[in-house]
Amino acid sequence: MTEREKMLAGQLYDCGDAELLEQWHKAKDLVRNYNNTASAETEKKEKILSDLLGGKGKNLWITAPFFVDYGNNIYFGNNCEVNMNCTFLDDNVIRIGDNALIAPNVQIYTAFHPTNAKDRFGAPKEDGSFEFCKTQTAPVTIGNNVWIGGGVIIMPGVTIGDNVVIGAGSIVTKDIPKDTIAYGNPCRAVRENK
Repeated sequence: MTEREKMLAGQLYDCGDAELLEQWHKAKDLVRNYNNTASAETEKKEKILSDLLGGKGKNLWITAPFFVDYGNNIYFGNNCEVNMNCTFLDDNVIRIGDNALIAPNVQIYTAFHPTNAKDRFGAPKEDGSFEFCKTQTAPVTIGNNVWIGGGVIIMPGVTIGDNVVIGAGSIVTKDIPKDTIAYGNPCRAVRENK
């Protein structure tokens, strides 16, 4: 099993793997190009997003700056908008449905590390240095017609149902059921959204 396959399966994997580092560097270069492209150069930006993302529907708008780990694990539906300064750590799949609004400074994480330092880094090398830290992942799924408020943090393994509003500043640690308005730290469904 390759390190990428382990990564996508949610197993401990080595972030310093050559294949993963190559994909990581490619994504960083594409994101740098995207973030430095003039706002009105929509065709150029569209081409960069096509090269960067795993998949996207029609009418995707991402306001720079935008940050990712690999990019190729991110999938958008139709009619999605991502506002400025969002960070998507897509070490596993991030799937976003149709008609999503994602406000500024939203962070979506799929990666996490063992809590025990020895499990994260292993034993030190003879020169005292460490390997890349070991990582695990869990996918994030966001349904259709979802609005994620500013500064929200979505943790690994979370599913957000259709027709959900997540209030600004929330930290989403558990699944949020469809047709709800949710907010808080930790985020929880507060009322129906019909």
